[in-house]
Amino acid sequence: MKNNRTKKALGKFTKRNTHKRASKDRATRELMKAVAETGVGTASLKLTFSNDNGRRGRVSDKRFRDEIVARGVFSSSKSGFGFVTLEDGYDKDIFIPEDRTLGAIDGDFVEIIYHVYKDHYGQEKTEGRVKKIVEYGRKSLIGTVTATAFGFKTKKTHAKKYFLIPDDSRVLLRPYISDLMDAEEGDKVEALIDRSKHPLECNVVRVFGDAYSRSANYEAILAECEIKQDFSREELAEAEFFANMPLSDEGRIRLEDEIIFTIDGAGAKDLDDAVSLKRLRGGIWQLGVHIADVSHYVRERTHLDRAVMARGTSVYFTDKVVPMLPPSLSNGACSLNVNEEKYALSAMITLSKNGEIRSCDILPTIIKSNVRGVYSEVNSIFEGTADDEVVSKYKEVMTTLSLMRELYLVLRQKSEKRGALELETSEAEILLDADGTPCEIVKRERGDAEKLIEQFMLCANEAVATLLTEKKIPLVYRVHERPPEEKMSEFLTLAHNLGFDISGISKENAEPKDFSSLLSEAAERGILAPISYSMLRSMSKAKYSDVKASHFGLGIDCYCHFTSPIRRLSDLATHRIIHKVLFEGKRPELYSAYARRASAAATEAELRALSAERRIENLYKVIYMERFVGESFDAVISSVTSFGFFAELENTCEGLVPISEMPGMFIFDEKNMALRSRDTVYRLGDVVRIRVEEADIIRGKLRFSIDSDFDFQ
Repeated sequence: MKNNRTKKALGKFTKRNTHKRASKDRATRELMKAVAETGVGTASLKLTFSNDNGRRGRVSDKRFRDEIVARGVFSSSKSGFGFVTLEDGYDKDIFIPEDRTLGAIDGDFVEIIYHVYKDHYGQEKTEGRVKKIVEYGRKSLIGTVTATAFGFKTKKTHAKKYFLIPDDSRVLLRPYISDLMDAEEGDKVEALIDRSKHPLECNVVRVFGDAYSRSANYEAILAECEIKQDFSREELAEAEFFANMPLSDEGRIRLEDEIIFTIDGAGAKDLDDAVSLKRLRGGIWQLGVHIADVSHYVRERTHLDRAVMARGTSVYFTDKVVPMLPPSLSNGACSLNVNEEKYALSAMITLSKNGEIRSCDILPTIIKSNVRGVYSEVNSIFEGTADDEVVSKYKEVMTTLSLMRELYLVLRQKSEKRGALELETSEAEILLDADGTPCEIVKRERGDAEKLIEQFMLCANEAVATLLTEKKIPLVYRVHERPPEEKMSEFLTLAHNLGFDISGISKENAEPKDFSSLLSEAAERGILAPISYSMLRSMSKAKYSDVKASHFGLGIDCYCHFTSPIRRLSDLATHRIIHKVLFEGKRPELYSAYARRASAAATEAELRALSAERRIENLYKVIYMERFVGESFDAVISSVTSFGFFAELENTCEGLVPISEMPGMFIFDEKNMALRSRDTVYRLGDVVRIRVEEADIIRGKLRFSIDSDFDFQ
């Protein structure tokens, strides 16, 4: 039966071969659909057709010789084609043309047939087709309810049929809504889809509200990224119980004689790190990094323990924080609030006068923060602009602050020497009015106070990881692999074409310090941000692992996260292992499986949180820029693609200038990251004048156009 269908489709294809191009395309799609459903490989098909110019031509599809069968995860595009990331670890994603996806959508686990070939330039390429959808990746979709009239006209109106338009432009499905629940046309909803039915159907399970409202889009993003906002009664009760337990000196060292204090942002409530510093004889430093002992409150195999494993991290938005722990712990018992005694794990690190780590002791302690430091206030002290009130507040720690800045400069120099990458990324500070509406967006600036704490935390993380590794204790490592050779080659080609000297950089064995001079030159030329962005895209993503590996970006061989257990599972897991193995003497191998589970959960949670934070930030940026539709601004080209370029405004808002809307005919110069026409070239880092054309709240995107009144040349 299936073979007969294939023959019919083939017959239609050959019968229509003299018709206009659109007819031939339709016949081709029918053939491909039949082939995909029957599993017949196109390598066996030899088709004869008439070209548009009337010449007879033969299609012998050599591309699908030496086919390979594999499985992987399908990633779709808004143009219909897609890519499959294979489960066997093959380092290239497999390209799937639009007519060979078999209806797969983003996230589906599929079985494919693919081949590897070389293009006209000798570059290795891949192409394949989906043979079978093994498992549906998406059980639900978030989108907007739309209605269309159909059927016979009644006295009053046509009957209406409702469909779902997914927010994700990569999902081309338009399922029929069989159960609206309480939704109305124009609402943003979440719907369960039944992909076994044809035509597709879905049932609304959650209504967020008006699709163009801030609140509906906000809640939809949290739901789609699986950000759980509420705690169960059991979790809250458990947190209250442990939070109200009185402190005990048993097994603890009181650091009453140490000058210890915190330095954080003005709005921070979950203060999980405090610092102290002494200079010993011979210029030796003793740095104390005192971290909230969250593992004392979050016990093994409790409701809280399971909640932490499921959440993985706190998520920070413009207007609120979704904490990993209930507020009674995150803002209360665990937070190192000023003048309150708290349990801590103190890493006492001895450093040479050049900042080299000599030793590290981890102690269970009770500490009291002397001052609640604020970044902006400490920066004003460093800059000599602090007023009398600030000077008075920091009077008892002023000498220590001076020493800390001295050590910070030593550690920064050490960091620069080993080549730690300091990529310039634009961070936005979004200011809200009384109604929660964004009223201003500015670029966030970091001063010496922020960088000082960052260097101290880096030092503590490295020292703790080194100590535990030497003792062969399981650990949740923070690892960052070397950049993939292909991506590094692409970046180096781009840098060379932009005029940078890359003669000392090897794509096979690149080291972080190799890029220092390149970044310095980019800063001098005023294109540090786009070069940093391009370099970042060439890098592997950092992740958590129970297997030791180096951190490429930091230039550190052994590294973990120890300093933020209130907001990160990885740090809390490290604390628990320290308690159980280092303090209580339990066998290390008992916690190997826990380190492995925590690593996987922490990596997954980090990706969810980053996605949610980025999308919420983009939502607020779009809402803010909506008032400027039709107005023009200067912008810097931050990325160039085959479909246009992205331009970033001074306030960090970024939008796409589609190539389809550019005046003239442009081609994409991939090697030089440029779009070229006969008269104009748009390159990475160029300053352009753009006009804001659209602020799409539903998709959180801005669309720009070239201001025709601006003389680019």
